[in-house]
Amino acid sequence: QNFSPSYPTAQVMDLTFNNDGTKMYIVGNQNNDVSEYNLSTAFDVSTASYVQNFSVASQEATPTGMSFNNDGSKMFVTGMSSGIGGSGRDVNEYSLTTAFDVSTASYVQNFSVKAQENYPQGITFNSNGTKMFIIGHASDDVIEYSLSTAFDVSTASYTQVFSVRPQSNTPTGLTFNNDGTKMFV
Repeated sequence: QNFSPSYPTAQVMDLTFNNDGTKMYIVGNQNNDVSEYNLSTAFDVSTASYVQNFSVASQEATPTGMSFNNDGSKMFVTGMSSGIGGSGRDVNEYSLTTAFDVSTASYVQNFSVKAQENYPQGITFNSNGTKMFIIGHASDDVIEYSLSTAFDVSTASYTQVFSVRPQSNTPTGLTFNNDGTKMFV
């Protein structure tokens, strides 16, 4: 199946779902926003209907990736260009007062990945939020950060890097299996 967004989310960069697959989120870098869709059948994109969007333009002019924490109370958006109040080449953290409801999002803080990656694309976390992974296509690396407080980007520190250049010279996304023993780029 395929899905074409009804809301004008041009240049779709990344997508993710809530835990039970009844909501889908798309980040686009033309409107610089996150669009939320309801899925009447879990994980079936053909049943998606547009709900609302949340602009990240104040922090990010070129959003490229997104992720949520486990309970949907935090959203993270990566990007390459600064918005009005952002620095670019960073991870922007948002707090959601209602889980997985982007209309309740508010900006909290950001974390620069510029020292390791000029073009951050995808973002994901380990299951307990103590590790954050960024993939980018400037260095063609997966960059690992440790977070001393789970899902709090202000506590992130660089750990190590893994090159995917032999397999991909413009990687844009990454994910792990449930127990973290397999990585997919």
